[in-house]
Formats: sequence, structure tokens, C-alpha cells
Amino acid sequence: MASISYNDDSVVVIIGSGAGGGTLANELCQKGIKVVVLEAGARQSPQSFVNDEWKSFGQLAWLDPRTTSGTWRVAKDFSGLPAWICKTVGGSTTHWAGASLRFQEHEFRAKTVYGDIKGANLLDWPITLSELAPYYAKAENKMGVTRTNGIPGLPGNNNFKVMHAGAKKMGYKQVHTGNMAINSQPRDGRGRCMQLGFCFQGCKSGAKWSTLYTEIPKAEATGNLDLRPEAHVTRIEHNSKGLVSGVVYFDKDGKEQRQSARVVCVAGNSIETPRLLLLSASNMFRDGLANSSGQVGRNYMRHMTGSVYAAFKDPVHMYRGTTMAGIISDESNHNPKRGFAGGYEMETLSLGLAFMPAFLDPGAWGADYAWWMDNYTNLAGMWLVGEDMPRETNRITLNTNVKDKWGSPVANVHFDDHENDIVMRNHAFTQGERVYQAAGAIKTYRTPPYPSTHNLGTCRLSANARDGVANKWGQTHDIPNLFISDGSQFTTGGAENPTLTIVTLAIRQADYIAKQMTERAI
Repeated sequence: MASISYNDDSVVVIIGSGAGGGTLANELCQKGIKVVVLEAGARQSPQSFVNDEWKSFGQLAWLDPRTTSGTWRVAKDFSGLPAWICKTVGGSTTHWAGASLRFQEHEFRAKTVYGDIKGANLLDWPITLSELAPYYAKAENKMGVTRTNGIPGLPGNNNFKVMHAGAKKMGYKQVHTGNMAINSQPRDGRGRCMQLGFCFQGCKSGAKWSTLYTEIPKAEATGNLDLRPEAHVTRIEHNSKGLVSGVVYFDKDGKEQRQSARVVCVAGNSIETPRLLLLSASNMFRDGLANSSGQVGRNYMRHMTGSVYAAFKDPVHMYRGTTMAGIISDESNHNPKRGFAGGYEMETLSLGLAFMPAFLDPGAWGADYAWWMDNYTNLAGMWLVGEDMPRETNRITLNTNVKDKWGSPVANVHFDDHENDIVMRNHAFTQGERVYQAAGAIKTYRTPPYPSTHNLGTCRLSANARDGVANKWGQTHDIPNLFISDGSQFTTGGAENPTLTIVTLAIRQADYIAKQMTERAI
């Protein structure tokens, strides 16, 4: 690993080391570009991961204070935890299920295809599927996504077999064990999935792709990466020309440091990225960096989510095997006859015994609730994930009444479901129940949305500067050497799990940044 001077103003500084930041770092380092990665969390490893849900949560999750507002139920159930993201080297690639799906063509043209939807701030992406296709292919190969590049799918566990049986009886056609960034066979120096059943936590076998032990070590091996864990960024600075010039952060000893930069890429997730831009306001940029449009922090999306659990007469043991290796994609198309725009996926899901009481129905108690817990071994479960509508009023702002331990205002996350989200969720609940009933379920349960790992928008891509924060390359409209490199870029959310698209955009962005640096354009 390189040791780069604080005063070296030739480097690219990347804030965050997850799917976007970690991938971007490796891609740039492989091109011979010096990179400093500032990661707020500590560095873990497969050896230090723990297969205990609550201990793992404490080890990996972002637990810094946040506040919530809006009518969404999460604000009542988990007011201090509006999102489930990670504070660790590798970011949320240490805590994800591995589902890796491409966006569909219509999802890049939501405004054109869906039309004007009242209360939705829809916009077409400034990128098409055909433009991204070669980069999707590179990302799938990099991540070892099953059912691509001749990689076999993962085996189906009992949870999948129940879903598959019901789906086929209902006439669904697109049912399989998914496109997963989890090794179904040894690959890239890592072994195959051991079916341990702790897939949301850090993967102790290393079979699940994570920048922690793929991209970052490869970047370090080039001699071009200076990774600084436990570095909490507080602001981005700029020069008199309005170009970013450095990043200020507190190091692991609590000492304030400043790293000079030629280029700054923000990949802190869709809550911390806009928060940092807003915290970096100055006399030149009074509303925060890259915010001439007023769109920084707006259009927060978290996907339409919910879960359906079903009880059967015989044990299912849904918790055994790969958690999300199972998908029904038939409902992911755009079919307005269903009463809503966009579509959704149905994906196998199991909550461990420790998490189930917290998330099945937060705050619930009584005989019915106890019955579901008593029948835990007989349960099958699925997660519903679909496209939610971007709204300007769903946004990240600074709560000046609450400060973090470094004295900065925390992020307030405001969210209200759009009517389209509600109609889609009810349709998905009904179809999910029908799948299980067709498979012989004796009882079903609708679980409300809980803190999402899919946090999108807030610094969206747009063709015109007035409509968003960054152009088709993630380069901010206002500041040419400042880039957005995470899910904040998403113009709309699509129905698919976002990680593959975040990695795809990072690979593409690296090519652009390298070209711009070579041409001295930035």
C-alpha cells in the first residue's frame, strides 16, 4: 500500500470504500493513478466477521446519530436508524445479500415510459441501457455473478423450493436461484459458497463479492492506493476558481487532517453523500457544493419494500443456505393495467431467529405474534422490492439541532410513500401470499418495510444542470473535478437491487476520469 503525502495535489481522493468507492479506487489504481481512500469505518476481514446477527450489526453498521421525519412507518419503528448501511472498509458490500440484476431498458426512460405522475419528480436517465451494457458485462465478470459468463447458479434451498413450487402453480415463468455475486464454484482466488446462512453479515468464507477482499487488496497491490480507515470526512474544500482542492477529516486518533486533491469522488451512500455536500457550503457555494439546481439531498429513494412470510405444516428451515438465492421476476415489467407504474421483484428472504422478533412486526406482542415465533422452523419468506417514485420532498437535510461527535449537524431523512408505492406494495403483498398459498401455506403474514439497504437518488444524474446534480459520468454540473460515485447518482431506482449498477457506473466513471486527467481537462 502506498503512503501518499497530505500535500500531494495530484491524487484522486475517494470518500467511501463500498461498491462505488472501492470499485472506482481499484479501476483507477490499475490505470496508474494515485488514489487516497478515506473510509469512516474500521477494517475487518472474513476472519474477524462474526456469525451472530446482533454482534455483526454492532461491528459493521453505521450507528452514528440520524433523525427522521415523514409519514413512513420506519420513522416510528426505527427513528434513529432510517437506513441499514455499513461503516467499515468495503461499505455495504460487507452487508448485502449478493443479488446482482441489470436494470431494464424502460427503467432508464421512466419519465418517457410512465408519463407525468402527480407528486413524482420523474426524469429520464442521461444514459441508456445500450451505453451501459458493455460495462454491465465487465461488472458481472468482476463480481462473478451467477448465470452469467458460464457461471452456474447457486443451489436452491428449501426456502427457494417452496417459492418455486408456488410460483409454477401460479404460472410464473421467470423463477430461478438468481443472479448472485456469490461464488457457486471457486473463482478469483475465493472458494464456493458454503451455504452458512449468514449472508447479510460479512461472509466468513469470502464467497460473496465484497470490495473489502477483492477490489481494495488488488488496488493496494498496484502500489497506487493509500487506504485510510477510521477517517471521518467533515467537509470538502475548494479554491478561488471554484474547483475542489482538498478534503478535511478526523483520523482514527481524533486529529483533524487535510488531504489535497486533484479530483474528489464522493461515495458515502445516499444519506452521507448529500450531507457532506451540504456541510461543505461556503461563501461561493452558499447552498452546498454542486447544488445550483437545489436538488442535492432531494429525490431520496429506498425502493418499495415489504416481506411476506408463510407457515407450513412441515419444517422449511428457511434460514439454511444462501439467503436470497431465489427470485420471481415476472412482475418486474411495466404494466399499468395493474394500477401502478413500474414493477417489482420477489426474492427469497429469511431473518435469523435473533432478528425475527425485531422486524416481523416492530412493537407487536400477543398470542398471534407469539404463534409466528413458535413456528419459526416452519416458515418460508420472501422480500418484495420494487421501483418507488422519486419525490422532491423526500430528502436529506441537515438537522442543526443534533450534532455528531465531531460537532457537525446530522442528516435528517424525510420520506413519505407515494401513492404508486402503496398500490404496488399491496399488489406485491397479495401476489406473494398467493404464491405461498399455492404451495400449501396454512397461514401468511405481511411484514412492514424496515430500514432499507437500498438508498438511492439525492444527487441524481441529469442531462441538464437545472434538473439534477451530476452529468452522465457522475461529474457534478457545477464543479468539474467533483464526482458522485455511489447510489446517489440514480435518476430513478428501477425494480432491481442496485449494487450491480453502482459497480457498473464506477467502472465506466473510472474510464472517464482517467481520460479527463490525461487530457488535463480536470
